[in-house]
Amino acid sequence: MAGRRVLITGISTPLGTQLARRLEADPQVDYLAGVDTTPPRATLARTEFIEADIREPSQIGVIPRTRVDTVVHNNILRRPRQGMSPQTAHDINVIGTLQLLAACERADTIRAIVVRGSAGIYGSEPAAPQFFTEEMSRLYPLRTRFQRDVSEIENYFAGYARRRPGVTCTMLRYQPAIGSSLDTQVTRYLAQPVVPTYLGFDPRLQFVHEEDGLGALVAAIKQPVRGAVNVASRGTIGLTRMVRMSGKPSLPLPSPLFGAGVATMSRIGTPGLSPDFQRLLRYGRAVDLRRLVEDVGFHPRYTTVQAVEGYLASREDAARALTADHRRPTTATTP
Repeated sequence: MAGRRVLITGISTPLGTQLARRLEADPQVDYLAGVDTTPPRATLARTEFIEADIREPSQIGVIPRTRVDTVVHNNILRRPRQGMSPQTAHDINVIGTLQLLAACERADTIRAIVVRGSAGIYGSEPAAPQFFTEEMSRLYPLRTRFQRDVSEIENYFAGYARRRPGVTCTMLRYQPAIGSSLDTQVTRYLAQPVVPTYLGFDPRLQFVHEEDGLGALVAAIKQPVRGAVNVASRGTIGLTRMVRMSGKPSLPLPSPLFGAGVATMSRIGTPGLSPDFQRLLRYGRAVDLRRLVEDVGFHPRYTTVQAVEGYLASREDAARALTADHRRPTTATTP
């Protein structure tokens, strides 16, 4: 990676900041830039922060002047942030990607683009293959807005790759992430006091441990490959087993009532579940990792079961620490 110059969109996200820290420690990376609307919460030693909204062509136009050879697109939203409308999330995903690619068209130094995409492109279907391979993304209709967003994003990058054969575009299709430092739909689901499930369904689920997610991204930057690559931890876990491991009571709901039940729970303060995640809880999804291992050269360290166990253990440790802090006696002071 001698002389590499890397730009990361979504630098203020936990993964974006962790990626910058990892690349800052690599002496073969000469220059790092991070683009976002807000600065990272953590201090970064040698990353240039560029405050810009990737939806705005006048702002994202700063990319050509950075003279980067690698762009990491890490600003695709899996769900709207708190207080954000679905339309705004769509604009960030789709319009933001279009403007990013327009800026990349004007940057003649770019040699690789690595996208943190989503395995949600495959959907969750009752008759799905045991493991989706990368060429199976068109097996089923696009049933949700997020699936359609991801499909549009992939089409834009495929078109760019055809126009720019000298640029290697890697589309990383991530399974849902889990980890102690993350706030994702998986962690929110397991944090609920009562966990809703579909009555009569016990799907196979596959996640990506936060360390595997970061490691795969770093590996793809070092060894970019053309086309789609699935990213996940090894193996799967049954939903029933996962809920049992969490120690939470489950609430089995008939399929016609599941959406309404989740909506009712969200109105009383529990996190909502996106249409994609609801389908995942009904039908599950698993992806094949051969391309990640053989072409990118990354071997996931964790199994999905270990990823879930690690997250639950960290949650228990945090709860014990909080309890101990509350029980610690206070020392009275005399005026």
